[in-house]
Amino acid sequence: MAARGKTVPDLIAPGLRVLFCGINPGLYTAAVGHHFARPGNRFWPALHRAGFTPGLFSAFEEEKLLPRGYGIVNLVEHATARADELSAEDLARGGRGLIEKIRLYRPRFCAVLGLGAYRTAFARPEATPGPRPEKLGGVSRLWVLPSPSGINASYPMEDLVGLLRELKIAVDREDCCPWPGTCS
Repeated sequence: MAARGKTVPDLIAPGLRVLFCGINPGLYTAAVGHHFARPGNRFWPALHRAGFTPGLFSAFEEEKLLPRGYGIVNLVEHATARADELSAEDLARGGRGLIEKIRLYRPRFCAVLGLGAYRTAFARPEATPGPRPEKLGGVSRLWVLPSPSGINASYPMEDLVGLLRELKIAVDREDCCPWPGTCS
């Protein structure tokens, strides 16, 4: 409980291939100071199984993502025991902050990991998992994914991996063809 309200530093750099955006740090994550750190969080295994990492990284190896072109931020910076403790205003404010980061750092893709949080933060109640037609902040291609939290274990791991794999394919395709829509 001592970690309530603490933050975890952004793992971000200019021009990333993908900026992953969690909802907010949980208490364990805030206590240890690394993203998606709670045992049982499915982010790191799903990221590996989708092909983003050559091996299974732990939260304590998160810095290995930056050289690969990936970063991590949170929609809401302060830690809570559960994401459902966040207010709609917390999420909307976080959405505005995420857009500022997107405009400053200009990642090619942004993957928001939390469907309900995305819907509230960006007033998009109809949003479904997967690619979105709009660019976030007018800059980043947007993917919305379910939260990898163990609390969200009702969402099957295979489905989460499948959505991340689709994102990885889109990222790799854009790496090969810098003019989306013109290459097959």
